[in-house]
Amino acid sequence: MEKNLKLYGKIVGNDVINKIYSKAKKFSGKHIICISSTYQGGGVAEILNSVVPLFNEIGIELGWRTLNGSPDFFTVTKKFHNALQGERINLSKRKKEIYYETNKRFSNFTHIDHDLVVIHDPQPLPLVEFYRKAQPWIFRCHIDLTSPNPEVWDYLKKIIAQYDHMIVSKKDYIKNDLEIPQSVIYPAIDPLSIKNKPISRSTISKYLNKFEISEDKPIISQISRFDKWKDPIGVVKVFEVVRKKINSQLVLLGSIAPDDPEGQKIFEDVKKAVEKNRFKKDIKVLLVNSEILVNSLQRASSVVIQKSLREGFGLVISETLYKGTPVVASNVGGIPLQIINGVNGFLHSPKDIEGFSRSIIKIMKDEKMRDMLGKNGRIHVKNNFLITRLIDDWLDIFEKHLI
Repeated sequence: MEKNLKLYGKIVGNDVINKIYSKAKKFSGKHIICISSTYQGGGVAEILNSVVPLFNEIGIELGWRTLNGSPDFFTVTKKFHNALQGERINLSKRKKEIYYETNKRFSNFTHIDHDLVVIHDPQPLPLVEFYRKAQPWIFRCHIDLTSPNPEVWDYLKKIIAQYDHMIVSKKDYIKNDLEIPQSVIYPAIDPLSIKNKPISRSTISKYLNKFEISEDKPIISQISRFDKWKDPIGVVKVFEVVRKKINSQLVLLGSIAPDDPEGQKIFEDVKKAVEKNRFKKDIKVLLVNSEILVNSLQRASSVVIQKSLREGFGLVISETLYKGTPVVASNVGGIPLQIINGVNGFLHSPKDIEGFSRSIIKIMKDEKMRDMLGKNGRIHVKNNFLITRLIDDWLDIFEKHLI
């Protein structure tokens, strides 16, 4: 579907849309480039797939490039990602060489003569060192930076210091040992995308049936990349407790991002854990990249779980809440920005199996509560986490660097 910002006026109101068009006029003809590590898989790619056409539609020439890297490179950058979320790694000379040389090589393929450069996440971070910097560079970090590995952070912050601005997803991620300006922009969902647009009951049934998801029992689901930080095996343990009380089923639906070399192993580990579970007949593990299936499953589920151990933001929560489905999630990272405990969902410590189970059972047994949580969830997302707000926030950042 062709992107047209005016279509969003039916959701957020025409005043919001008119404000965006008015603010965008001063940047008409400006040429901006975004660089990330992959075109699909994960929230960064999803956001860019929506906002790039919309920025161009309002008169700002926003381009997007993805970094070319070898499997060794993405193994290193995955380790950096894990380290920024607190994990220990061996920061060897070899890792630094792979990281640096891959970016140096990619700089030969990407000629930058734009008015502004926006780098998404650490994979293409060193690119700033390979150009005669004639314009502002912004580093948009989508990772939970609450307590990064000190050695890796010290290494990367020397590169970040060469940027003109860093954008993070939560106030807690702002780093006091960086002298460059830092701002917070919340990620956002696209309410008119295939993943989020309204669909009929018959369409939901069609896609559940296509992937052999039964409608005979209440559905509990977690919809996330197969990543250890999403703790899918912990979700299986939660379901085991719930299943003893309520005859239900669990669906673990996920994909593997092209820049995540650990994904396949995590997927295989989950399948092995399910095979050993006493309720394995009621657990379905799906490795499927389908936006319409995600849409269908989020609407069909009685409860959605997000049992993340760390979470930069977790847009899947806003997706689910926007559809009126309650979420029980971990009280980490950007999740409590989206869930107000007891108002539009429930929050628990990531390892609190009993707490997760208790809240899920409570929601499934209380239809009035389920409706109340769903109504509040839709309102909260509409007010805070839709793509029109994201565009408006970025226009404010552009004004700091392009005027």
